[in-house]
Amino acid sequence: MSQSNSLAGKNVAVVTDSMYEDLEVWYPVIRLREAGAEVKVLGLHESGKILKSEHGYEVREDMPISSARAEDFDAVVLPGGMAPDELRRHEPVLQFLRDADSQNKVIASICHGPQLLISAGLLKGRTITCVDSIKSDLINAGANYVDQELVRDGNLISSRTPEDLPAFGRELVSALSQVKAAPMIG
Repeated sequence: MSQSNSLAGKNVAVVTDSMYEDLEVWYPVIRLREAGAEVKVLGLHESGKILKSEHGYEVREDMPISSARAEDFDAVVLPGGMAPDELRRHEPVLQFLRDADSQNKVIASICHGPQLLISAGLLKGRTITCVDSIKSDLINAGANYVDQELVRDGNLISSRTPEDLPAFGRELVSALSQVKAAPMIG
């Protein structure tokens, strides 16, 4: 299978809101689409809502997370920036992540993205990395924090900052290439 369609038939949810870190949304979205995956941006609003990044770059929300089902996706990407701090306050987001984890879906978080995993109660005993400013939050949630560009613990993939995106992207594509595709979504 060529690089351009190695993830054909795979569905990925990128969970974000306004004030996301530009590269942490767009790098995975572009890389996954280039590999043939169907990528949907999920957020708190209605489909079509424009979400602006920390630097003013725009992404269109494809569907509200309250309408999404974890079983329809093969992986979930949790970008950083300030968006996770808002998203973690909403139970539909947290339940979506709990469902994805219980179904052993790939969950890839970067920078502040692990804040969502903390609030969903998914990190006790897990090994993970993140941006330095939330390291204590991970430790207090019972996680084993390590300072590495990439950490893989079962279905969880994590990286620290935009500088780690090449390793993050490689591991995400590799992990997705090993899972059976979820049913196609509309």
